[in-house]
Amino acid sequence: MNIALILAAGNGTRMGSQIPKQFIEINDKPLFMYCLETFEHHPDIDMIIIVTNAESISKVKSYCKKFNIKKVKKVIKGGDSRQKSVFNSLKCLELLNIKDNDNILIHDAVRPFVNNEIISNNIVACNKFFAVNTIIPSTDTIIKSNDQETISEMENRSQQYQCQTPQSFKFGIINSAHEKFKNDHNINITDDCRLVMNSGYPIHLVQGNKLNFKITTPEDLIIFKALVAK
Repeated sequence: MNIALILAAGNGTRMGSQIPKQFIEINDKPLFMYCLETFEHHPDIDMIIIVTNAESISKVKSYCKKFNIKKVKKVIKGGDSRQKSVFNSLKCLELLNIKDNDNILIHDAVRPFVNNEIISNNIVACNKFFAVNTIIPSTDTIIKSNDQETISEMENRSQQYQCQTPQSFKFGIINSAHEKFKNDHNINITDDCRLVMNSGYPIHLVQGNKLNFKITTPEDLIIFKALVAK
């Protein structure tokens, strides 16, 4: 079974919007619905879980009804961090008797242009390697600055990649990784691949594309609107 976890619990502070960015409507459709429809219509996705803010659960359910989304099994409350939101969704899946060998595709609700090819490649790679991350090669040179004022280190661009989502794992692997660190108050990992790596599993790479970008700032939203218009 292939299950998509859509993370829609952020508050979008960097967007400067009065509402969470995932609910900003573009052409009368909330932002999160663009990616949700792609997962809904992908033939190999069997189930969808949406994680959102407690006060937005009824809103998300209403949108799913309005746009005829059928694969959403649960809309659940997120935590105060990405790590806790994913943990909550994994506990929900435990109650649904998901098997350790089932594939879990974790996707940011504000990456609206995920496509069928990326989803399919995640499923194929997850069946083969058990833990995968969607990436694109970095086209910019990445620098490190220890003081935020001067360059401390310049990385080799040929070895640098930008992480995207989905990040996909066998349920048994991602669930055990979250269980391992759930009581570690000194850790707040904002990326599930890092959590799995810290548990000793290698992460294999799946090719994404530049259009699968995350909408974080007002500038990102302007680009998204322009692409939708075209």
